[in-house]
Amino acid sequence: MQHGGIRWDKKMSNNCAAALLVYTMMQIFFVLSFIETKGMSIAPYFGLVLLVAVIIPFCRKFEKRWVDMAGSGLTEQSIAAKFRSDQIVLWLLAIGLPFLFVGLITAVGPLL
Repeated sequence: MQHGGIRWDKKMSNNCAAALLVYTMMQIFFVLSFIETKGMSIAPYFGLVLLVAVIIPFCRKFEKRWVDMAGSGLTEQSIAAKFRSDQIVLWLLAIGLPFLFVGLITAVGPLL
């Protein structure tokens, strides 16, 4: 989708790719190191795999939404606002989910 020279779908695709990269790196270096230092059972590792598996379709949904928005007839300002909103949600999830997972492991870990 191009509006005023801006390919919004391409911008969202680039944001999704970068967010997936950051998310995966945080999972590997932050969450995995936390799990290993706690000496936990194998259950958190399954949760880690599940989190990675869940985020990919979510990012794909964001990308598809922006491809489908091509013929929406929205103004440039409206599209920019929607893009910014989706961008904020995407990055909050990419950065926040690893911390949420560590918090969950900390809370539930002693029960496992």
